[in-house]
Amino acid sequence: MPSVHSILNIGRWALFSSQTALQVTGNNIANVDTPGYSRQAVVFEEGISLDASCGQIGTGVYAKEVIRYFNEFIEEQYNTKASTQERWYTQYQALLSMDNLFNESMSQGINSATSQFWADWQDLSLRPEDYSAREALMGDTQNLLSAIRSTRNDIVRQQEQMDDYITQEVEEVNKILEEIAALNLQIQVHDIPGQNNANSLYDNRALLVRELAEKLDIDFVDSGGGDVTILTKAGHTLVDGSQVFEIKFEGSKTMKELAEGSTFDGEIFFDGSDDFEYTLEVVTGGQVSNASTAAVFRVSLDGGRTWMKDDDGNDLHYSARPEGGKVSVGDLTIWFGIDGDPSTAPANQLSAGDTFTIVPKTGLYWYENTSTCMNITPQIYGSGTDNQRRLIGGSLAGYFNFRDHYVGGYLEKLDAFAESMIWEVNRLHSQGAGLQNFNHVIGTYSVDLDNTALVSNSTGLAFGDKIQSGSSMVYIYSASTGELASSASYGPLDFGAAAGIQNFDPSQHSLEDVRDAYNRTFGNFLTADIVSGRLRIQSESGYEFAFGTDTTGLNAALGINTFFDGSDAATMGLNVNTESDLDLICAGHVNGAGEANPGDNTAALAIAGLQYEEVTIRTAFTGPTSQTLEEYFNVLVGTVGGDTANAEFNYLYHKALADDLDARQEETAGVNLDEEMSNLIKFQSTYTAAAKLIQAAEDMLQTILTLKS
Repeated sequence: MPSVHSILNIGRWALFSSQTALQVTGNNIANVDTPGYSRQAVVFEEGISLDASCGQIGTGVYAKEVIRYFNEFIEEQYNTKASTQERWYTQYQALLSMDNLFNESMSQGINSATSQFWADWQDLSLRPEDYSAREALMGDTQNLLSAIRSTRNDIVRQQEQMDDYITQEVEEVNKILEEIAALNLQIQVHDIPGQNNANSLYDNRALLVRELAEKLDIDFVDSGGGDVTILTKAGHTLVDGSQVFEIKFEGSKTMKELAEGSTFDGEIFFDGSDDFEYTLEVVTGGQVSNASTAAVFRVSLDGGRTWMKDDDGNDLHYSARPEGGKVSVGDLTIWFGIDGDPSTAPANQLSAGDTFTIVPKTGLYWYENTSTCMNITPQIYGSGTDNQRRLIGGSLAGYFNFRDHYVGGYLEKLDAFAESMIWEVNRLHSQGAGLQNFNHVIGTYSVDLDNTALVSNSTGLAFGDKIQSGSSMVYIYSASTGELASSASYGPLDFGAAAGIQNFDPSQHSLEDVRDAYNRTFGNFLTADIVSGRLRIQSESGYEFAFGTDTTGLNAALGINTFFDGSDAATMGLNVNTESDLDLICAGHVNGAGEANPGDNTAALAIAGLQYEEVTIRTAFTGPTSQTLEEYFNVLVGTVGGDTANAEFNYLYHKALADDLDARQEETAGVNLDEEMSNLIKFQSTYTAAAKLIQAAEDMLQTILTLKS
């Protein structure tokens, strides 16, 4: 039967329930601006009903649990979009500064300096013997070199800045992973679903997951409570419950993956650095050696999607060499040795299909344990698509993509621009004549192997791939009269034919052969030798010499009678001889009669004409293209602007999607002050009513006690 005590209990539980609801409502109001806070609510449940003669009578209400409003499905979508948004935002902000760097309309940059350089050669062609024209050319050339070096240095500084940002982000990611794992452990201890929901811990974890998603792309797998697994989109586990898997930002590495049945017992080694990864695949098995039967490999800069090609579109092939014959590939020199001893060639052969990866830069690695790591550095293929087995989202992907794909590509193109200008100017200048002849000259480009064919990629000759078969003319003059020394004092270099004159063949002839050809052809007038891998030519007493038509490009490749020195934007400079002596600037040429006539402007006109001549410019990543130097640089400037606009578009597009998802989550989890104020009034009234119910029960009890007395 119902009793006064039942009424008191109903009032008491109603009072406690209203008090709990008021406390939760007050907590919602207090945290209206707290990041990551999800609105909470009390779930009320009717008390048990008791049988009575008049029917079942309820026993009131009690607060069953406190729940949080949170849409897991929307949150997962938001984190995915937030990762993509942050990637493009990071790239856009970084590219803005790069776009300003290449904004030629705002400053006197490379374009204007290049135009002035061509104009100075045109002016020199009008006044070949005028020293003021030569001075102007030298001064404006220094301006051009300064503009190229300054631009490259600014690009490199931004690239290095990315390393600092990446280091900070990696540290923050590992810290977040530790905090999430710790929260998972706390949730396992405190969370009892339906009774003691660890809402605050869940909120803290969700906020950390959001922060993590802004730094890298993730998948969130929740099996309930603290049993949560967080992986990258590529499947690398970052957190598994309370266990953490670390990521590290580390220096260059090499890796190998041998074909089935391969017994190769060596390792790959390299010197140099590059912004791209090198994938080497053995196409013809064989020994590592300097012989013609050595194993052959090809190289890819985008993980094997595309392969480096020659100007005819064929895959470039390289021989597998030991340290004594290491080959030049892109910006690296590569060879094979044994573990712990790079100078010793491996005993076992390479097999077709053996694959090696060189990461000649700092990269991002996921550690499954202390000894096993995997390369997860973001990578963009030549087609412009992402390597889905690596990171593809978050600020880390943005920083890496900017550093490697964008800046790496810009640097490669700037280097290609500088390399082509150096070669094309030197090719013409090396066949020209200045205001005085030489009595000695030493090349500015050296080889690593004096006795190896100059076209071989083992020589280390910067422009060795530019040399062609043909002839190279040299003229010897009397120092006193300026006339040709004799009928035997001029002609093409003789590379030792049994009968007649043998032309130069880059696939056969080495630097030693070039030295011998000079001594064989003009041994009575000059002496050639090799000093530290460079060709040196010295005339005998009473003689001097000049250079003529050179269809081989040999002089330009060796740095003989050249205008520029260096081989890319970082090393580009003036030939020390030309820089120190204006007479050695070649405006004219030696004619068929061996004469270098005053006022001759053949070389100056030819160099000035390069402004409008299409030349072949190649990069290791994109291959060859035929354009004028000015067009090529303008395309580079346009590419930077286009990349910046594309990054801005993608950022704004994905931001709109992420903002919409965030707003939808806010509709569920956000605190509405109007609603909470309404709840506050409602629960306050309930509390008051419960208190009056208790008061009524107490009055009833007093009445009963009065009757008994």
